[in-house]
This record gives sequence, C-alpha cells and structure tokens, in this order.
Amino acid sequence: MSTTTLSHPGTRPLRDGAFGNAVHLVCRECGATTALGPSYACRECFGPLEVGYDYPALTREQVEAGPKNIWRYQQLLPVPADITASPNMEPGFTRLIRARNLGRALGIERLWVKDDSGNPTHSFKDRVVAVALSAAREFGSTVFACPSTGNLANAVAAAGARAGMKTVVLIPDNLERPKVVTTAVYGGTLVAVRGTYDDVNRLASEIAGEEDGWAFVNVNVRPYYAEGSKTLGYEVAEQLGWRLPQQVVIPVASGSQLTKVDKGFTELVRLGLVEDSPYRIFGAQASGCSPVATAFKDGHDVVRPVKPDTIAKSLAIGNPADGPYVLDVARRTGGAVEDVTDEEVREGIRLLARTEGVFAETAGGVTVATLKKLVESGRLDPDQETVVLNTGDGLKTLDAVADRVGPAATIDPSYSAFTAAGLV
Repeated sequence: MSTTTLSHPGTRPLRDGAFGNAVHLVCRECGATTALGPSYACRECFGPLEVGYDYPALTREQVEAGPKNIWRYQQLLPVPADITASPNMEPGFTRLIRARNLGRALGIERLWVKDDSGNPTHSFKDRVVAVALSAAREFGSTVFACPSTGNLANAVAAAGARAGMKTVVLIPDNLERPKVVTTAVYGGTLVAVRGTYDDVNRLASEIAGEEDGWAFVNVNVRPYYAEGSKTLGYEVAEQLGWRLPQQVVIPVASGSQLTKVDKGFTELVRLGLVEDSPYRIFGAQASGCSPVATAFKDGHDVVRPVKPDTIAKSLAIGNPADGPYVLDVARRTGGAVEDVTDEEVREGIRLLARTEGVFAETAGGVTVATLKKLVESGRLDPDQETVVLNTGDGLKTLDAVADRVGPAATIDPSYSAFTAAGLV
C-alpha cells in the first residue's frame, strides 16, 4: 500500500485559512511536525498525527455569541472562518441533563447526562463528520467515505447528502437492521462486508491506498475528524457554567472520543476559559470487546486485539487505534477503564430510560452500567460532580431490549377487563 497515495485524497491546492488556527500536524509519539494536509501517519516513526494550533485569544463572551452548534468553537477546530457558509448538518450543543433520579438510584449527589442522541442523525458522530467533511472539501476530495459500526455510517451518508457529495459507506454484514436502514435511506453507496469492523477497516485502508480523491473520514483524514470530539468537552464545561466536571465516564470504541474530550478540557484551561481543576476520566467497554479495559486491569501499556462478541456493536472495535492513549489518560487523571456484560448493558439502558426518560443505544447502556459498577466498587466518588455520556439513540438498537419490555397486559376494550387485570 502506497503511503504517498494515502496522503493525497484530493488534488486541489489548499486555500489560505483553510484550517483556521491550525498550524501543523504533530506526531503523538515522537512530536515531529508536518505541514497541514491529508496525512495521518508520521513520516519519522509512523505514529498517529493530530492537529496542532496557534491558539487564539478567546473569551467566554465570544464563544457564547456563536451559533448553537459546534461552530461556536470554530476557532479551536481545523476549519475555516467561513465554515457556516457551506451546507452542513450543524451538529452539537446537545442538552446536558441534571440526572437527579438516576443519581438517587446510584447514590451520586451531582450527576449529569450529556445526551448526544439529539444530534441530526442521533449520535455524537455528527460532530466528527462535520469537521471531516470540511477537510474533505478543502482537499478537493470527490468521494466521502468511511468504515463504520453504524453511527458513523448514518452521519457520513447524511452529511454527504446534505453537501451534495458522493458517499461510500462500508459496514459489517451483521450490523443492527435500524442502522442499516438509517444509512441506506440517504442514498449513496452502502456496502456490507462479511467480517468484523476490523476487517471492514482494513478494507477501507486498502481502498484509500488505491483510489485517488477518496476521503475516508476515520482513515486518511482522521486527524481532522477526531478533533470534532473535543466539542463534547467544550460543551460540558460551558454548560456547567464554565467549569470542569470532577469525573467523566465515556464509552470506548476506537478510544478517540475519550482522548479528545481530555484534549478539549486541557485546551480550555490553557485558554483561561475554565479554572485548572483536577478531573478523572473513566472509560467504559462491553466485556465482549474490552481490550482496553483488559490492558488497564493487567497493568499493560499495549492493547492486545480481540475478536468482538457483544450486543454493543457501536463499540465493537477489537483493535482500537487510540487504545494506548486511553490508558494514558485514565492513568494520568486517576480514572480507570472498566467493562460490563451484555446483560448489564441491557439493564443500563433500562435504568437510564426509567429514571431520566432517555432511551440510549447499547453504547449508552455500557456507560451507565459501567458508572454503576464503578460506584459500587468504590472507584468513582459519589460525592463528586460526575458527567456520563450517552452517545446515541436507543431507536437504533431496539433488539437489545425488545424481548425485555412490552405491554403489562392485553385486555378486551372494557372497564371490567381493565379492573380484572389488576391495573388499578
């Protein structure tokens, strides 16, 4: 596979200010820098690249005057100043819910749920895709593509349709039916691949190496795509009144979301937008795909790949790209990475629904169940302010709880039948 080809999904020269205040790409391993462009691997050590910035002077008032979406943080993202002029899904600024009922059920005094199911395609993936789409446009890409476990497929298909751009989405062939339908409905090309997500991801990398003009959001434009997750951290801090939470529980698939929330927090401190205060970050995985949690518990720095076997398909990445960096964040902040069984996932979904009226997909069930387990084991302090992330809508994963819920009774249409059923 050609590294040169992988570095050039488009051919159009970059315009001035194409990436706002971003100044270069920097290797997360050796620190080497390279010019902004469609690259994702360091030429010195092959480590992953991320975006580096010349951070602007920014006030809370400037942020608050911005649009009610992720573009209120435009100056902290690798996007142009005129980003709102191009058709996009305008994701973000989803609700932060004070979860008093769930808090009482778990014994947590100050608990919040960051509910990202309110995004345009009902998951946090709309955030990362919006930033990736901007990069793809700047690179002159002709195809907007991704390998996906479902939510990303929805987001890419929808964003491509809105932008008038050709899309190609690759998914495992055993994906939940609602996620297949809610991708295919937007048009574009949807391809089911026999195998796991890791098989699909390998195929995407091969295609990216052979086809010019293809922007795979989480492959060859990954450094830009990943930055979208920072906006979750920005929003949580802003919605808490410009302060950092003391504890955060975040689901782990590739691990990028968790590491970028941490990056978002550190940027806010660096800019003086929030007070520098300690926080702990906890990762949540399903036991059927828990390579990062296993490495954390075993004290390892290397994450050993696994073959996924869990109902939480949106987290079913057996070889997570950011796994080692999740370990770093959890250990540095005094957090942990824990896993829960599929049965605990189902109960987590139901617990959040019946206490807060939020129907989460399986990833949200993983996070809530992990929160419960961390409290019960004494690793999460119930007296500290805690935020838990719900990253997607339960309507996408109905099968997870469909056989566990239903009518209390089936009766004839009469009052006597109603009373006879013991419903009063």
